[in-house]
Amino acid sequence: MPEGDSVYRLARRLEGASVDRTIVSGELRSGAHAGAKLDGRRILSYDTHGKHLFTRFDDGWSLHTHLKMQGSWSVTRRPLPRAELHRVRCRFALDDGATLWGVDVPVMEYAPTADEQRVRERLGPDPLRRDWDAAEAVRRLRRRPDRPTVAALLDQGNLAGLGNLWVNELAFLRGIHPFAPIGATDITAIVGLAARCLLLSATVPGMYQVTTGNRSRGSTHWVVGRAGRPCLRCGTTIHVAAEVPDDPGRRRTWWCPRCQPETGVSDTMRTT
Repeated sequence: MPEGDSVYRLARRLEGASVDRTIVSGELRSGAHAGAKLDGRRILSYDTHGKHLFTRFDDGWSLHTHLKMQGSWSVTRRPLPRAELHRVRCRFALDDGATLWGVDVPVMEYAPTADEQRVRERLGPDPLRRDWDAAEAVRRLRRRPDRPTVAALLDQGNLAGLGNLWVNELAFLRGIHPFAPIGATDITAIVGLAARCLLLSATVPGMYQVTTGNRSRGSTHWVVGRAGRPCLRCGTTIHVAAEVPDDPGRRRTWWCPRCQPETGVSDTMRTT
């Protein structure tokens, strides 16, 4: 699943390819406005909030998209392969010959730009936005102190932009067992680290989702994807759980049992 840094980078790429360009031929192919033509509209800007992308047009409307697990955006100067066309959810052919393709995008909402606030209201602060409010993120995370750390950090209503990769890596970097209650951790410290990591990943060339500082193959992450392999720090075998307690997405969780001891973890959450 794309995380906040992924969507931020995507927005910058789409900006360079399409801002101030006019859609010569374009339409939406899914959502409540499926079939709507966007011919003649000029793309003004892109904005992000966590994992949500907003494409703004010069008629006062926006397209809100969320990629979830499978969606993607492509920019081409040639048609997509015929076998891929059935997966296209929107198409914008621009006046410079480029075409934007929204492929398998599961969330596509076309509405007045002013309605973007309805989406933002349910999201927590985003470290990649100018209005980032670390204190507010800390306050929201403290509302349910018994919640498992990874589940609390995955909740976009607390802090927007962290996905499964980042919450697992942050827990390792802070020496926190992923299922330890968030209230037993230094919430201010983990929020500060999350903000620094996302900003580094989103803006520094070559550092996209590199959490170890080592870009060598197989060494970019401390725990994610390393189940059964030795910890890069202490050599202990990395554990994995197939499901995250209190997470509707039931995502995997990785940790090092030595670097992230089970202090404060209830028996119902212990698993290998």
